[in-house]
Amino acid sequence: MCINICIMIKVNMSEDFSSRGQSSCVCKMLLLAVFSLILVEASDSKHVVEVLPGQIVGRVGLTVTLPCWISPQTDAGTLEIRWYRPERYDTPVLFYRKGKIQEVQEEEYRNRSSLSRRSALSHGLKDGDVSLRLDNLTLQDGGVFYCYVSGDWYDSQAVTLNISALGRTPVLSPQPLNDTHVNVSCRSSGWFPEPSVMWMSDRRRLLSAGRVSHSRGADGTFSVHSWTLVSLSEASQVFCLLTLNSVEEREGAVDVQAFRPSPSGPWKALFITFVILALLGVFGLVLFKHRDRLTGNREMKAEITTPPTVHDEIIELLRNNAVVITLDRESAHPDLRITQDLKRVRDSGDYQRRGDGFPYELCVCGAETFTSGRHYWEVELVYNNLDPKSFWLIGVAVKGNYQSADKTGLTASAGFWFLCSDGPKGFYTNTEPTIILSLSPRPQRVGVLLDYDSGQLSFYDVTESKHLLTISTRFSGPVVPLFNPGVGDICPLRITYPLEPKESPEESTQPLLQNSQNLV
Repeated sequence: MCINICIMIKVNMSEDFSSRGQSSCVCKMLLLAVFSLILVEASDSKHVVEVLPGQIVGRVGLTVTLPCWISPQTDAGTLEIRWYRPERYDTPVLFYRKGKIQEVQEEEYRNRSSLSRRSALSHGLKDGDVSLRLDNLTLQDGGVFYCYVSGDWYDSQAVTLNISALGRTPVLSPQPLNDTHVNVSCRSSGWFPEPSVMWMSDRRRLLSAGRVSHSRGADGTFSVHSWTLVSLSEASQVFCLLTLNSVEEREGAVDVQAFRPSPSGPWKALFITFVILALLGVFGLVLFKHRDRLTGNREMKAEITTPPTVHDEIIELLRNNAVVITLDRESAHPDLRITQDLKRVRDSGDYQRRGDGFPYELCVCGAETFTSGRHYWEVELVYNNLDPKSFWLIGVAVKGNYQSADKTGLTASAGFWFLCSDGPKGFYTNTEPTIILSLSPRPQRVGVLLDYDSGQLSFYDVTESKHLLTISTRFSGPVVPLFNPGVGDICPLRITYPLEPKESPEESTQPLLQNSQNLV
């Protein structure tokens, strides 16, 4: 094309110029300009999509980020971003266009996918960071995801996600074979992929496994069963170690010496039985003679276990650890309504209640993350002259934990710790075992103290200056505040900063926004 242009220029120039050298000079200048335009256009199209090498690993029920970014760095806010699975381009995992996430989406990823930052140093879309966040991972999420970006240019890269599931702690069951040997079985479930099995004695000596079998359940996870034969003269304890991908593991143990046959024969057992019966007789006689005094002691004990009143000065000391808490809209259930200031939340009118139980799935986490120290915040449960809320759940959870439709998924072992008010069913915790509280009057403002380093979560009735409960545990990893406004109350649940002035009537009328509304 450029040669043709030069020929035309030369012909025209020959009519106007007598010098052939002048025509050649003009042609060279034109070619130089054309090549410059080509180079500029080529430089503008050098943007590429990049991902991390290797595979990304995620855990069932948790959250994972699939890093993807544009290089060199450019603002991706005006570009089109599409994350999709193989052969599913038209039903993407997430589709961002014209400054917002579009409704067209694969149904299984609705309310589970969002754009995220690949690191704390990233500024998101402004830096060309188009990473994908997936919540509440399932086994079906394993496989390839495509990160596709387009504008004046386009490019895509594939990211592979491997899903694993860490099963339950093994349960060991000893069965004596004879006076010298015990057969110990080991069972566990909820694994993916299949775990490896290792048997050891208390001296950390490897024991041979008699047999290992795996079976796959309807949910796609594996159950494992193994057994080993143990000599009572060689081991006091036996350990069953289940390992996933040579990194994560669960361990169970049992004391096999408890199953050693007694050398004293039946006479010792008969003597022990006689002694126990005699002690029971003496205890019954003492109980009968002193029943009145014991009744009085029991009443005194009931008074001691009543939640003690704390001084106002104690509340003020707690407030020295006050932190500002806001709601994380991305973690909220779609049937929750949240104010623009991210301080108040309640159920939406569209929520379809499942049965008569507490709606455990209507949870939302706080945006703040804690990994150490003492942190205190307060939650207001009353509005103007209305009665206090009857249904609510307040506590903390391990960051990234999933929503659950029932209490069985919100256990302390799963990384949830909370106090729940379930209307006429009263107040209770999710600890193991459950602690039931009798609180009167109903709390209007609850204070929460998280002492991460000491492993304690304490609740206070701020209005009555009462300590309600302290849950002792051991925190591991980032922890976030947890809230659930329940269903049916007129009052919303409001997070307050303990040192802020009381909310004015104008502030209290701030409209509640549907969580599913697209905000850019």
